[in-house]
Amino acid sequence: MSTVFTQIINRELPGRIVYEDDDAFCILPRGHFVNPGHMLVIPKAEVDYIFDLDDETYHQLWALSKKLAGPLKALTGANRIGIAVEGFSVPHVHIHLCPLYDEADLSPHRNEPWSEQDRDEFVETFIAKLSESAVTQIMASGVTGVAK
Repeated sequence: MSTVFTQIINRELPGRIVYEDDDAFCILPRGHFVNPGHMLVIPKAEVDYIFDLDDETYHQLWALSKKLAGPLKALTGANRIGIAVEGFSVPHVHIHLCPLYDEADLSPHRNEPWSEQDRDEFVETFIAKLSESAVTQIMASGVTGVAK
């Protein structure tokens, strides 16, 4: 059975996709988040453990994370964009890009819910910000569905 991420990229489940190219995509998480703007960078190849990725995919994923971090930092005004790769919640590699304002931000359970409307508005604004940056392959359609 395919993972929830594969189902989102295949448009079998709704998801807020903010970036997509031939090899990877980026979405907002459906559940807990560190701060508004928290994103997941995901290879399209369904691999469970990051160190099982082939070298090319591994390096492309980190390069994409770096490209997305600049516009994310600019949009959110965060002091840093933190990264995490833990791999326990979904058996499909994903890198968390987390806007951080101080070290206490690393707990996703400390936040108030991020409203569906605020998430949708963030996606639209981020895609606009991303199109201003050096990243060239941007999804034109924005929100592909509302994950509730």
